[in-house]
Amino acid sequence: MALTSSKNPLDLSQAFSGFSGNLIFPGGAEYDAARAIFNAMIDKRPAVIAQCRDSRDVQMAVAAATAHNLPLSVRGGGHNVAGNAVCDDGVMIDLSAMRRVSVDPGKRLARAQGGATWSDFDAATQAHGLATTGGAISSTGIAGLTLGGGIGWLQRKFGLTCDNLVSAEVVTADGRIVTASAVENPDLFWGLRGGGGNFGVVTSFEYALHPLGPIYGGMVIHPFPRALEVLRFYKEFSAGLPDEATLNAVLLTGPDGRPAVAMAGCHCGTPEQAARDMQPLKDFGPPVADHFGPMPYLALQSMIDQAFAKGHRNYWKSDLLNGIEDALFERLIADFAKVPSPRSAILIEQFGGASSRIAEADTAVAIRGAPYNLLILSMWDHAAGDEANRNWARGVFDAVKPFSAGKAYVNYLGTEDDDGVVRIEAAYGRQKLARLRSLKAKYDPANRFSYNQNIKPA
Repeated sequence: MALTSSKNPLDLSQAFSGFSGNLIFPGGAEYDAARAIFNAMIDKRPAVIAQCRDSRDVQMAVAAATAHNLPLSVRGGGHNVAGNAVCDDGVMIDLSAMRRVSVDPGKRLARAQGGATWSDFDAATQAHGLATTGGAISSTGIAGLTLGGGIGWLQRKFGLTCDNLVSAEVVTADGRIVTASAVENPDLFWGLRGGGGNFGVVTSFEYALHPLGPIYGGMVIHPFPRALEVLRFYKEFSAGLPDEATLNAVLLTGPDGRPAVAMAGCHCGTPEQAARDMQPLKDFGPPVADHFGPMPYLALQSMIDQAFAKGHRNYWKSDLLNGIEDALFERLIADFAKVPSPRSAILIEQFGGASSRIAEADTAVAIRGAPYNLLILSMWDHAAGDEANRNWARGVFDAVKPFSAGKAYVNYLGTEDDDGVVRIEAAYGRQKLARLRSLKAKYDPANRFSYNQNIKPA
């Protein structure tokens, strides 16, 4: 056991006896860096940060929190906007040292530890010409994305990330290490695929892989005065795309500091099919910039990394859409013209394809029916801008409620009271939420794992 500070406010030495990782207490040289996550609005101070090296370390951290009746949070990649990876005055389990990824190219399977990011995972799998649906930002952790469902560029071809999950190793609230799969603890396996971190700490994930070489993708940017025309084209063009293609529309501030409208996505079919299917996107315009073409999959996966760098302040609002229409476009364009921060954006994400054809009852995730999702990304740099930027996001969200499907993607929910119980119901629906509450009562009856989009035990 390595201690980076002697400022241990609790007697945790016995609870962590034999701990092989690194224990960081307030005042330690590594403390502030270890508690910092993607969203700079989150400023919580754990009593101890337990940087685990294996499942046994995780067991000890869970036991320590239970023995001392301390709050317990779990950090995988630390990228979730809600900031639930960090707790005040409790035990923060940090999996960032557990990032090993192993690939069996013959069986087309990959096993990854719970602290791995999509950068880790994609590099390992692409070395064998394989991939599975992963997050669009390479620094995102595989754990949070998978447990919330997992949307990404490949979802219309290969399904959501959780649809590709084969098994998981889980440390439960009572300290057991169990395997969840279709044949072992299938009830837990069902809940892990969309139910978030409510049922335990997942220390490793096993995924099915798919052959994938270079793709055809990128971004095309058009001037903001033509935004309505571009979004109308997007509606018609995206509706006719095959499963191999995913295309999103985004209102953003361009490199020149001016508002712009863009279409970003990829086609993972053959080069010939991709070029043919995406040619109308290339022909429409003229654009301000056209960066759409053949590229390595790893380049696509890191394409928007810079825009989502760690350390900015974030407040997001999101809802699934039943469809897209001119009235929605006009509202979004008018609201984006008043955006207070050049880092902010409004995104229409294309769903459907393979992810929509998996039976609704098969997994806990509940986003399969809607063809599109709306994500309002408010992002800025300084605390002085908190009120203006949050109010802008809330205003846009309220204005577009008439177009909402009344459902939400759980990984986009925040921590504010307006993202509380009502939004949990929107993420799962009453029937699934009731099943998840029963599952929670079985695996975590005391709600030890509450730093998440929390599902209360039945």
